[in-house]
Amino acid sequence: METRTLVWISVLLGVIVRWGVSLNSYSGAGKPPMFGDYEAQRHWQEVTYNLPVQEWYFNTTENELSYWGLDYPPLTAFHSLLCAHVAKLINPEWVELQGSRGYESPAHKLFMRATVLAADLLVYIPAVLLYCIYLTNGSTNKKVSTLLCILLYPGLILIDYGHFQYNGVSLGLALWGVVGLGLGWDTLGSLAFSLALNYKQMELYHALPFFCYLLGKCAKQGLAGSGLFSLVKIAGTVLVTFALCWLPFLSDAQQALQVLRRIFPVARGLFEDKVANAWCSLNVLVKIRSILSSDSQVYLSLAVTLLALAPSSLRLLRTPTFWQFKLALVNSSLAFFLFSYQVHEKSILLPALPVCLLLNDLPLMAIWFLQVSTFSMLPLLLKDGLLAPYVATSLAFLFLSTHLLSALERCTEDQLRLHAYRRLTAWLPARLPRLDLARIVRWKFYVSVVLMVGLSVASVTLLPPAGLPDLFPVLVSAFSFLHFLGTFVYFNIVQLSAPQGKQKTK
Repeated sequence: METRTLVWISVLLGVIVRWGVSLNSYSGAGKPPMFGDYEAQRHWQEVTYNLPVQEWYFNTTENELSYWGLDYPPLTAFHSLLCAHVAKLINPEWVELQGSRGYESPAHKLFMRATVLAADLLVYIPAVLLYCIYLTNGSTNKKVSTLLCILLYPGLILIDYGHFQYNGVSLGLALWGVVGLGLGWDTLGSLAFSLALNYKQMELYHALPFFCYLLGKCAKQGLAGSGLFSLVKIAGTVLVTFALCWLPFLSDAQQALQVLRRIFPVARGLFEDKVANAWCSLNVLVKIRSILSSDSQVYLSLAVTLLALAPSSLRLLRTPTFWQFKLALVNSSLAFFLFSYQVHEKSILLPALPVCLLLNDLPLMAIWFLQVSTFSMLPLLLKDGLLAPYVATSLAFLFLSTHLLSALERCTEDQLRLHAYRRLTAWLPARLPRLDLARIVRWKFYVSVVLMVGLSVASVTLLPPAGLPDLFPVLVSAFSFLHFLGTFVYFNIVQLSAPQGKQKTK
């Protein structure tokens, strides 16, 4: 079968699965007065269409910020406005000011789902396609297999097409940035990533690797020559992009400050719900939010996050190769997820994107992480009535990815890059038998999958003890946190122990 045909079949399968999930329930369906993220996105369309841009981020009688006030950067607001214009043409009731609150109907659900799919077809899927074809090593079959596995990653599908969000836009723009840098188009890559940052502020999870890679690359070229010209060109591109996105808010300093206050809401607290990061897990043992003031929590999370970021970022700055860049994206986003301030469970999609880019390089470790990342959102998915699509997409991804990418066959010590771990075992007494590290990893993977299945079944079928109503969400969170922490350590070791010249700078 021709490569083009295989690619189109993969894309078609990705679209079919997305649309199949979209037929299920969504966040806050039929649950007044606040409903959920579906209503938040609809409400932003209502606000951006009916109110002047100067009022989008301010609390007014017609824009109560306590009711899903806009709290994403300007590009999200412009996207909402674009969707609102289309909605107005179809049915003006969908964006009627005040009167459309909590609007729900089959036709409106179809429209909202279609806007997510349209965004994916325009932004996310083309970026995945280009990455797999031009920046993935191996045979054509391997490239197509990687494409299909990335497109079938259940975490992103369940959140965007089940729960309801537009993560594919920001992640797609970030991936366009990765593709640009991978192909040597640094200016275009910087433009794309700047747009991602202006769509969702959580793209800061990926920002430091972009900065270190580009700065390190310019430094290698020589900051007294061509490197300086490249740096100025990149900086100019970033500044112009930000200026254009923020242009409606720059005429008044209070406007810009209000937007910043909305997109960085320090008052919300250290974490929300049962997110699988360090602070939520620590809170089970030590009630850190009761011990420390809000300011202290901010400073503590900032300090720990910076410490966690430092080794990976410094290594990338010194060795700006595309391989190091991909590993640094994983390590940076995981550091933010595990240790930063105000993390949501859905933020695990940010580390998931760069891990998807390593499916062909480290298939078992990538599949393992992606499976756990989906599982970590189980309490949210159950709350939204998405059990059936969760089970179907998770099992399909697990079986297809392990088979297509030969994940359980491609897991020798060399293929898993366990050299640094092997050196650590040299300290063990000589009389002890030599550890088969690859076999240990495989068995850990099997045990992990069994435990995820067990916890999923228990969460659905068993009632928690009366005194521990959050038992299963806490167990899911703690289990996932241990995996994420282990993944963070593993990918840092892989990056820091990688040979200096593994891949040339693009």
